[in-house]
Amino acid sequence: MPIKVTAPLTKAEAALLRAGDEALISGYIYTARDAAHKRICEMLDRGEEPPFELKNSIIYYVGPTPAREGEIIGSCGPTTSGRMDAYAPRLIALGETGMIGKGERSAAVVEAMKRHTAVYFAAVGGAGALLAETVKERVPVAFPDLGAEEIVRLRVENFPAVVVIDSLGNNAYSLGREKYEIK
Repeated sequence: MPIKVTAPLTKAEAALLRAGDEALISGYIYTARDAAHKRICEMLDRGEEPPFELKNSIIYYVGPTPAREGEIIGSCGPTTSGRMDAYAPRLIALGETGMIGKGERSAAVVEAMKRHTAVYFAAVGGAGALLAETVKERVPVAFPDLGAEEIVRLRVENFPAVVVIDSLGNNAYSLGREKYEIK
C-alpha cells in the first residue's frame, strides 16, 4: 500500500520514510534541472535569497515538454539525478527534504541526506505523459530564459514515486541487487 506524502515535506515526515517505500506525493513541489541548480547556487554565493523556500521543499528534476492547448503541462518524466549532484548537498543543507529523479546519487549527496534528514524518490522514466496527469497546477517561479528548464511550482495529486534512498542512507537500488545476487 503506497504511503501518502504531503509536500512540503518536513524533516520529521522524511525521517519516517524507508528505502523501497512506494509513495503518492500530493502538494507543492518545484521543478529544477542542472542549469537552474547552478543559478540557485550562484545566487546563494552572492548572498541572495533563492527563488523559492528551500526549507521542507521537494525538487523534481524535470524539464517538461510544452503543454498542448487546454492542458496544464506537457510530458514530465524525470531526468538523470546525477547531473544535480554537484549542487544538491548545498540545497539539502539549507533545508531541502526531498528530491525526485532517476538513477544513482553520489556519496556526497547521500551523506548530506543522512546529515540533514532528506530523501530521494525515483519516478518512472518513460512515463512522463502519465505523470503529467498528476499535475493540477503549474506556476512559473524563476529563470524563464531557461525555457523548459525554468523553475516552476507544481501542485500534484498522488504523484507516484518510490523512496530509493532514505534519510539513513539505505539505498533500494543496492538492496535490490543484493537480494538477487547469486552467492
